[in-house]
Amino acid sequence: MATVEEHPATNATATAAGDIAVENPATGEVIAHVPDTTPEQLAELARAARAAQPAWEALGFEGRGRILRRAQKWLVDNSDRVIETIVSETGKAYEDALIAEVMYAANAFGFWAKQAPSYLADQRVKSASPLLKGKRMVLRYRPLGLVGVIGPWNYPLTNSFGDAIPALAAGNAVILKPSEVTPLTSLLMADALRECGMPDGVFAVATGAGATGAALVDAVDMIMFTGSTATGKKVMARAAETLTPVSLELGGKDPMVVLADADVERAANAAVYYAMLNGGQTCVSVERVYVEAPVYDEFVAKVTEKARALRNDRSTGPGTADVGSMTFPPQVDIVERHVRDAVDKGARVVVGGERGHEGQGGHWFEPTVLVDVDHTMECMREETFGPTLPIMKVADAEEAIRLANDSPYGLGGSVFSKDVARGEAVARRIEAGAVCVNDSNVNYTALELPMGGAKASGLGSRHGADGIRKYTQQQALLISRLHPKRDLHMYPYSARMTGVLGKLVRVLYGRGKRE
Repeated sequence: MATVEEHPATNATATAAGDIAVENPATGEVIAHVPDTTPEQLAELARAARAAQPAWEALGFEGRGRILRRAQKWLVDNSDRVIETIVSETGKAYEDALIAEVMYAANAFGFWAKQAPSYLADQRVKSASPLLKGKRMVLRYRPLGLVGVIGPWNYPLTNSFGDAIPALAAGNAVILKPSEVTPLTSLLMADALRECGMPDGVFAVATGAGATGAALVDAVDMIMFTGSTATGKKVMARAAETLTPVSLELGGKDPMVVLADADVERAANAAVYYAMLNGGQTCVSVERVYVEAPVYDEFVAKVTEKARALRNDRSTGPGTADVGSMTFPPQVDIVERHVRDAVDKGARVVVGGERGHEGQGGHWFEPTVLVDVDHTMECMREETFGPTLPIMKVADAEEAIRLANDSPYGLGGSVFSKDVARGEAVARRIEAGAVCVNDSNVNYTALELPMGGAKASGLGSRHGADGIRKYTQQQALLISRLHPKRDLHMYPYSARMTGVLGKLVRVLYGRGKRE
């Protein structure tokens, strides 16, 4: 997904006073100004966070969980205020903010409060080595200390603030640098945590542009980044200078495969919804569809009908718009370029295809369906990250799998088939970190299930046990309880004892079948 660091023009512009102006992308109006945190100010936040972290860790899982559950209740009680903030700075539809942001975060607060004690509990380990009999072995997880989160602009609650929740549950202090395009939600949630009893210094929001993000990488013990593959490489290179561990969720070009035996109505509904959700600005959006020839025409007809009915307008109330504006102005240019490139190479636009609300302010692109596409086109090769749905006819499942895997990305994917076993078999061959059968994207709501990318789509994962363990340092403990004053292998060496040890190796490991 694109990030503001890559483009000179954004809808968050620095003012003469050093602040950043935040726009409502649906109207183009400036709605707020936030500080452009300097590296010196970031360093001060880091010092305060490190000073506060030991007491936060000492609260234990129960003490930290109480505050997270209070925040869950605060979010539910103040959901209208949070949704209004999200919509104002992203331009997304009301329901996108409710379903994909507020519901996610409300679940996440409770989930990590409940699961952190079990995911991070001490683990007893048994060894196969007879030389270690009588020794107790324990694997434990302790917080890293200070975690930095660099969030994207498309989901300021889910994928920006949301990554801070498990890091806090693990006992870390956190500094969040939200995108300068959408910083307001993170600032609101910082106020919420303070109101819920979060100690000073444990959680801080550092608004700012690229220099702030670079300073954050230098100041923390671990960095969680969500954004484009290009920027992720820069973050990783910067972190390598200090050997700071990173977790990266990067770009995607997620394929949908529709087999000939699919429920075409369900597949069409899923394709339109998960391609257009949040204006297509979702890491795991359906970005390309491969449909077996026998159901291609029926699928295209259904998708065309559903996409034409979508309401793409400025209405911000419940139930008044389906697809909102785009959030990041340069992303509109990318979407337009991909559509033009496809048309120039022989594709047909059957729905949309143009910028929306021209001359009325804001950053809009019509929900767009493309057919007669192929892999010579940018819309099938590069991440579009906008409200487009290119559909390609394939001869069979083998061609669909080959084309689905013909990508440097591997974040997500989906397969539709009434034969669930066949659908799963195809899904297992898709080179992606998460693949759904007869569904799409909803795996992201299963916080028990890891979510991470293959290939150029990232390193590490969020959610599941690894989604919180990545914010910790493993420590292996071996406690010797029953032992002589000197073990057999200790100095001084002797020919006799070496012979005994040699025979022991043959007894322990020299027997058994080798076939």
